Amino acid sequence: MDAAQTEVTALAGQPADKAEHAHAGRRGDTRARIQQVALELFAEQGYERTSLREIAERLGVTKAALYYHFKSKEDIVRSFTEDYFCRIDKLIAWGREQPPGARTAKELLDRYITIVIESGEVFRFLERNQATIHGTEDGKHRFTQFRPRLAALMEIITGPDAPARSRIRAAAAIFAVSTSCMFFMKDAPEAELDAVLPVAPSPEELREIVLELATDLTVGAS
Repeated sequence: MDAAQTEVTALAGQPADKAEHAHAGRRGDTRARIQQVALELFAEQGYERTSLREIAERLGVTKAALYYHFKSKEDIVRSFTEDYFCRIDKLIAWGREQPPGARTAKELLDRYITIVIESGEVFRFLERNQATIHGTEDGKHRFTQFRPRLAALMEIITGPDAPARSRIRAAAAIFAVSTSCMFFMKDAPEAELDAVLPVAPSPEELREIVLELATDLTVGAS
């Protein structure tokens, strides 16, 4: 095991002599820790002003250990999108295995809400750094990557060969979930909500309201 791998093992909180027994699990945990620390620093001082060295220092490792997972800040940002799309792909695979109908549509939306809420911190980062992120090659194609997934989610909700009205209502439901969750999440900066809501909703309340809204939009779509 080289020095960088040994350090990655230490970062994951495991003795070096056990490195080969749970490598995949530890690597996933370490990757998630790097992503979280990067998000914290991006929020504190901005994406442009944050370096890989600072991310490594906060993690307590060398840049060599960080390079084992990510070669650049762009790689870290790309991983946010990749992880999100991976979860969407799993949701689509699940949906395609279910019987068509209103019950599946509602469960699909409920699961999508979970993904969006759990990705809220990443969404806020992407929203606040649009100028920088959209200038990257990956950023330019983010919506292009989402478009076929949107079509797949819509088809699960409406069924194949649905008329335009049903498809548009399904798309509106999906976009309503994304926008509402991102804007009204309790951990969003208070200044953003003070002028809109007197009290920020709890995650459970937000989830219930958004699911009700999205379900109403898809009534009759399937």
